[in-house]
Amino acid sequence: MESLTVRPPEEEEIPALAELRWQWILEKGASPSTGRDEFVSAFARWARENRSSHRPVILLRGREILGMAWLALVPRVPTPLAVERSSGDVQGVYVVAHERGRGHGGRLIAALLRLAEDLGLERVTVHSSERAVPVYERSGFTASPRLLQAGIPNPAR
Repeated sequence: MESLTVRPPEEEEIPALAELRWQWILEKGASPSTGRDEFVSAFARWARENRSSHRPVILLRGREILGMAWLALVPRVPTPLAVERSSGDVQGVYVVAHERGRGHGGRLIAALLRLAEDLGLERVTVHSSERAVPVYERSGFTASPRLLQAGIPNPAR
C-alpha cells in the first residue's frame, strides 16, 4: 500500500480538481449549468487568477488524487495593534466516494490549519455540511455565538 501525501497541487493537476468539483455536484443530484469541458477550463482559469487568495491542497496515494481542500484568505481591516491581518475560510473539501470514512477529510483539514498557522491567520472558519461537522470538531473547530451569517436572496451559485 502506497503512503498518502498532502501537498499543494502542481499546475497540471488543477484540471483534476475541476473534475472532483464536477463529480461533487453530480453526487448532490444537481445538474450542471455548463458543459464539462467548459467548466474544467473555467475552473483552471479561476484557480490561476485566484492563486493568491485561494490556496488548495490535495491528498494523493501515489499519483491518484483522492481529495482536495481550499483555504480562502480574507484580508481584514487594519488596527493600531496589527496593520497586516487576515483570516481564512475552509472551502471545497472533497474526498472521492470510495475513500470516505478513512480520515482523509481530517488530513486535508489539518494541512489547511498548518497553512493558516504558517500564514499567521487570526482565525479559520468553515461552513460545513451536517455530515462533516464531527470531522471539523475533531480538528479543533467550535461553534461561536459571535460568528453570524445572513442568507442572501437568490445568490449566484
